[in-house]
Amino acid sequence: MTDGPHRILVTGASGFVGGHLLPRLAPARPDAALLTPALDVRDPAAVEETVSNCRPDVCVHLAGMSAVAAAQQDRESAWQVNLHGTLHLAQAILRHVPRCRLLFISSADAYGSSYRPDIRLSEQVALAPMNTYGATKAAADLALGSMVGQGLQVIRLRPVNHTGPGQTPRFVVPAFARQVARIAAGMQEPVLNVGNIDTWRDFLDVRDVCAAYAACVGHCGSLKSGTILNIGSGKPRRIRDILMDLLRLAGVTAYIHADQFRVRADDLPVTAVDASCARDLLRWEPEISWEQTLQDVLNDWRTRIYSEQQGQA
Repeated sequence: MTDGPHRILVTGASGFVGGHLLPRLAPARPDAALLTPALDVRDPAAVEETVSNCRPDVCVHLAGMSAVAAAQQDRESAWQVNLHGTLHLAQAILRHVPRCRLLFISSADAYGSSYRPDIRLSEQVALAPMNTYGATKAAADLALGSMVGQGLQVIRLRPVNHTGPGQTPRFVVPAFARQVARIAAGMQEPVLNVGNIDTWRDFLDVRDVCAAYAACVGHCGSLKSGTILNIGSGKPRRIRDILMDLLRLAGVTAYIHADQFRVRADDLPVTAVDASCARDLLRWEPEISWEQTLQDVLNDWRTRIYSEQQGQA
């Protein structure tokens, strides 16, 4: 793969991140075939057939259950998709295309209770997940690491929270933006229902995250198998400030109602990672300003709410 990958398999390509990654990969790898078959990773026979037919040089494994609340509500599916689906893929790669580089999209949520205020966690910190989603990602992450000794060529990426246009309201920023857009459109009383908004989180724009993934595809031939890279800003943001900024951008005033049903018992006060390895090895830096990210998410929801209104007219 000295001249770059020729066949790139992307699982979960129809999802939120895939929708941003494919337009990034296509121009960056014009000579490569982007393979995006619909695939249920829980089905080992389907995974086997897909890998055997596609014979990728690189596989970017995006497919997964990514919402913390959804994973908590359906633990069995979370384990089947995030752990066993990942193992099905890794085992099929070892059998059919052992030289293929697997880019596994893990999660910085897997660090869990290892987070400490005022500390940016490096890749050497122990994984200590505190919820089902983090546990499934940590288990898959560790399992793939153990398979390096069997010959698996894998790079593990641990991104922080990321958002952008197109994300569902199961995540905090679009959940806020949706409510703000509905209030601005007169479709909701000026009351915002929120959970714990005094936590701090490391955030990135999904387009910056996808730039890191694309850079990893370009550099994966030179990265040692088993490499782990945090993908983050290292700059935690308070959730309350994000909400206030969205209200400001929309020109909306609203009452903030704390809904105890939205508060997670495992919420940590601060999470942030050290992404210096990704900066050094991938020559990657976040480029999109947080203000632009929020404006784009808000505009996305304004468009969706307008379409909803037109459909009701």
